[in-house]
Amino acid sequence: MNESVRPARPHHKLTEDGRRMREVLSYSRRGSRFTPKQAEGWAAHQADWVIPDEAVDRPDFELDQWFGRSAPLVVEIGSGVGEATAVLAAARPECNVLALEVWRPGVADGLWRAADAGAENIRFCSVDAAWFLEHVLAPDSIAELWTFFPDPWHKKKHRKRRLIDRDFAATAVSRLQVGALWRLATDWADYADQMREVLDAEPLLDGGAVPRWDARPVTKFERKGLEKGREITDLAYRKVDPQA
Repeated sequence: MNESVRPARPHHKLTEDGRRMREVLSYSRRGSRFTPKQAEGWAAHQADWVIPDEAVDRPDFELDQWFGRSAPLVVEIGSGVGEATAVLAAARPECNVLALEVWRPGVADGLWRAADAGAENIRFCSVDAAWFLEHVLAPDSIAELWTFFPDPWHKKKHRKRRLIDRDFAATAVSRLQVGALWRLATDWADYADQMREVLDAEPLLDGGAVPRWDARPVTKFERKGLEKGREITDLAYRKVDPQA
């Protein structure tokens, strides 16, 4: 999607007097120090597989150019350390897989995992996912969307920061192609309830709770939840044809 000028990305918005604007975001910026393994992955693959944040600000930005081809687009929001991303992308060589992850050490982990899996069809970007979907991706451009174990913001006062809300869902649905699947998973029961409430209310989505997706590897986030006795909820929603 080309625009003459894109609005400022989160963390770049300023008040009239030049101070950074306080924003309600679905994530927090964590440390950026790399382990030796992460540093090795970053050095080996960053130039080829990471889309720089500033690249998306350019009006001539074209996502396909960063993949070197045009192919069905799969988007993962919050790829973490890339455990699921690498395995799932390797199983879909015919797709371009865009992993949106703001934690740079996680991206560095994802790079070596992608290399180990032979998943050269992944590109990582650390730009805010909600902003990216709204201002960079075109309507009807996503063939499949993954949102696995987003930050639950489990304290009541922080729940306004959860990614899956009515506004984000509306944007995501507008970017899905007709027939595209949106897969989600969480280990927090009340967040699962919220996801269902939000997505059930979307007239162009059909779906709900489903058995665990066998193709999705058990990640460290899922293992943590299971160790603490939390139930894992998988959801799957498909975009229906508005003309049907």
